[in-house]
Amino acid sequence: MVQATLRTDMPPLIGGCACLDFANTAGGRGGEHPDEYLGSYARLVSWSRYAGLLSDMEERRLLEEAERRPDEADRVYRWATELRETIYRIFSAFGRNERPAQDDMDRLKRAHLRALEHARLGVAGRAARWEWGGEEYPLDRVLWPLVESAVELVTSSALDRVRECPGAMGPCTWLFLDTSKGGKRRWCSMSECGGIFKARRQTARRRAMRARPSA
Repeated sequence: MVQATLRTDMPPLIGGCACLDFANTAGGRGGEHPDEYLGSYARLVSWSRYAGLLSDMEERRLLEEAERRPDEADRVYRWATELRETIYRIFSAFGRNERPAQDDMDRLKRAHLRALEHARLGVAGRAARWEWGGEEYPLDRVLWPLVESAVELVTSSALDRVRECPGAMGPCTWLFLDTSKGGKRRWCSMSECGGIFKARRQTARRRAMRARPSA
């Protein structure tokens, strides 16, 4: 089994929605040098604040609760990584125009039902929406909006826009919504794989030009 490299930085938020950004907290799956951006419950909470899914107060409360219940925090973290890989497999399959495994769809359904036990149907303007407020702070609270994001995407027309970056130097496996006008976006971002591919292509062209025999 290949050991993932534990990263201390945060991955760029290039997914286009929360659940894809969550899937992208791991990268290079199946390659020789996969990346892991979480590694602990505390990092999961910090990433959720970074992604705009928690307020400063919510982050602080969850970290305080995790310090009081470290064993439970570890269990929630393990469940979070399982959920992340379930989300990745589902949307990676759709991105390849394949049917995801029914077991994964069932896992997402169970996670959604579990999250909805804590949700409130509120009103925003002239529309209703699920709200994840309240005074309770169970440690899996950090996952509720991620599950809702995944269910919302998998049942929407935007599903046709899900793509998986092939990587410029080995597999990338980051997911994103292709909102480009022609729907031809290939890379996770030009500052990541797209830029690497462009630079390598330009280098190859220069080498080919130098190798041509002079007239």
